[in-house]
Amino acid sequence: MSKIEHDRTHHAAKATGIGDPQCFHGEAGPAKFKVGDEVRVRNLPDLFYTRCQVYTRGAVGRVTEVVYESPAAEDESWDNTDQPEWFYSVVFRQKELWPDYPDLYENDTLETEFSERWLEAP
Repeated sequence: MSKIEHDRTHHAAKATGIGDPQCFHGEAGPAKFKVGDEVRVRNLPDLFYTRCQVYTRGAVGRVTEVVYESPAAEDESWDNTDQPEWFYSVVFRQKELWPDYPDLYENDTLETEFSERWLEAP
């Protein structure tokens, strides 16, 4: 039985001289969300690898920046870079993530990044 060969250099070749994620500019289509939109993190199943932190799933936050277009890590880990997505920076109140977070620090926030597949309108 022969081993399946994957071209592990295609991403590097595409980004050489341009940069990553700039090499995916214009490939994701229109962004679904804009700065200021409220979003909920979806609770999707994940296989093998994800960059979506479990503690953010189901939480509602606000988009602070439409960051860049790139293949999602979940796709890249399976060597699929054909469908870039938008990435968003999202800020959450700490209390939204951890209900027992001390009221004394009610203005504390956490900001992190998600690919579009993980977000939906609340």
